[in-house]
Amino acid sequence: MPLADKVAAAHKINDMLKELLAAGGFKLKYRITVDPQFTDDRQWERPEILIELGGPDSPQVLERGAELLRSFELLAQEMLRLAPDEHELVSFDCRGYRANRLQELKTAAEVAAERVRKTGMPYQFAPMSSRERRIVHLALREQTDLRTESSGIGPERSVAVYPKDYKGAAPRPQLPSRPMSRSRR
Repeated sequence: MPLADKVAAAHKINDMLKELLAAGGFKLKYRITVDPQFTDDRQWERPEILIELGGPDSPQVLERGAELLRSFELLAQEMLRLAPDEHELVSFDCRGYRANRLQELKTAAEVAAERVRKTGMPYQFAPMSSRERRIVHLALREQTDLRTESSGIGPERSVAVYPKDYKGAAPRPQLPSRPMSRSRR
């Protein structure tokens, strides 16, 4: 479902960002584009409104897996009262993060597919956003010997890649590796 008035929505996002960036003391500039044109490498992301951020505070926006970037995006989606199936209509980016992440997900999907083919066992990704799960599903949609499924609830939702006719138990999610704590108790 498209946004009813994209220009009005873009103005609301502009007003929100002015206040947010000023209140947070961020040194960022932004560009809002309605109906942006994309190259083929971003064929799976077609937002109706694209907000591109840049400036001295860009590294902070991209820290922790672009947590702040995703937070800005979520605030805009909530402000516009977009339903979950409409979230892809508004997209925030910073220093090409989205294009890089898209390529990472496509590569990860290809690696997972090869692993499933070699082992005959399913592979489950760590939890990810609905937008990122969609990219994995799309990356593997033409693989006739495999199937993908999302499972879990809320922030624990993830994608699994299965051999087409697999009937066994679902795999456990892959957890991101974290350094061991050296605390003594």
